[in-house]
Amino acid sequence: MHELQQHVLDTFRAAFGGAPALVARSPGRVNLIGEHTDYNDGFVLPCAIDFDTMVAVSPRDDAEVHVVAADFAGDTDRFSLAGAIGHHPHGGWADYVRGVLAMLREAGMPATGANIALAGNVPRGAGLSSSASLEVALALALRHLHRLEHLDNTALALLAQRAENSFVGCNCGIMDQLISARGVAGHALLIDCRTLAATAVEIPASFVVMIIESRVKRGLVDSEYNLRRQQCETAARVLGVAKLRDASLAMLATAGPELDPLILRRARHIISENARTVRAAEALAAGNMRRMGQLMAASHASMRDDFSITVPAIDQLVALLQVAIGAEGGARMTGGGFGGCVVALMRASQVDAVRAHVLQHYRSPDGQAAIVHVCQAGAGAGLVD
Repeated sequence: MHELQQHVLDTFRAAFGGAPALVARSPGRVNLIGEHTDYNDGFVLPCAIDFDTMVAVSPRDDAEVHVVAADFAGDTDRFSLAGAIGHHPHGGWADYVRGVLAMLREAGMPATGANIALAGNVPRGAGLSSSASLEVALALALRHLHRLEHLDNTALALLAQRAENSFVGCNCGIMDQLISARGVAGHALLIDCRTLAATAVEIPASFVVMIIESRVKRGLVDSEYNLRRQQCETAARVLGVAKLRDASLAMLATAGPELDPLILRRARHIISENARTVRAAEALAAGNMRRMGQLMAASHASMRDDFSITVPAIDQLVALLQVAIGAEGGARMTGGGFGGCVVALMRASQVDAVRAHVLQHYRSPDGQAAIVHVCQAGAGAGLVD
């Protein structure tokens, strides 16, 4: 039995005195290319990774929900489905649970309580979307528990996003929840964030995904994220389009003095990043990892120069990786920016040498070595036998 599965089962038994009715799992994710394009109705190319959250559930005969979180020192939460679901006094992990339950109630879930245990191995605070992994795993478990067949995995992803947007208060796009719900083993997904259409793109079997935590704490993310959204909306208004997804570089060139130079650079990143993401999916599908590496490098340069969301330590880490990997594969910052993680694609045979190169030559501004994770593209959410 998988170590994480055993952990969630042991946690459930210790808290509730028996075995659960079912266990669901949902993965974290990393985005290979397509940064800040999701809220501009654009394209992203993430893959699910082989780090998961598992949720064990059983029904109760009352309206109470009792939750235990193995990864937070066995912390617990209790609330009722009999009335409105309020926020936890201290927020945190419990609000993600409460938010999902609130959205499921709106979607027709009966007010029947549940015993719930949570456990996960998605690194928290690393930009690998442990929150979406939790939301989708919980939604999937309760869908099966209550036989809510009208909710497919895309509907669960949208429900989980609403929980994060309207209950937790984080204005995220749909990418994290959708790749967690619909990931395909061995593949990335080219997601159209306007239509939610997703095309599976195979990652060559000889290549792995390396995720490197820079140990640079992600400062300014919330305020700068919201500012970037506003700047993109301003650019779209000036260009006369609904979203920057609908704009072109030619339109940008003719806008001239109407666009503030800073707003122009922000728009240029989004427009060029959308095009790069589509071309990256084509390169990956063709097994052209040289071209994929070039597009990842161009994406990083655009995030650095036009969107201004990288920091010097991240730029240094990407440069180190690009040298160590060589022409076949590549590296770029991934996530909201201002710290966090770098994602790299490389041959499996290069992993040891690349890891050693990073651990020898990189230190964060406060002197910490990077944390390196080697992943395979995993499957999306499902029940655990």
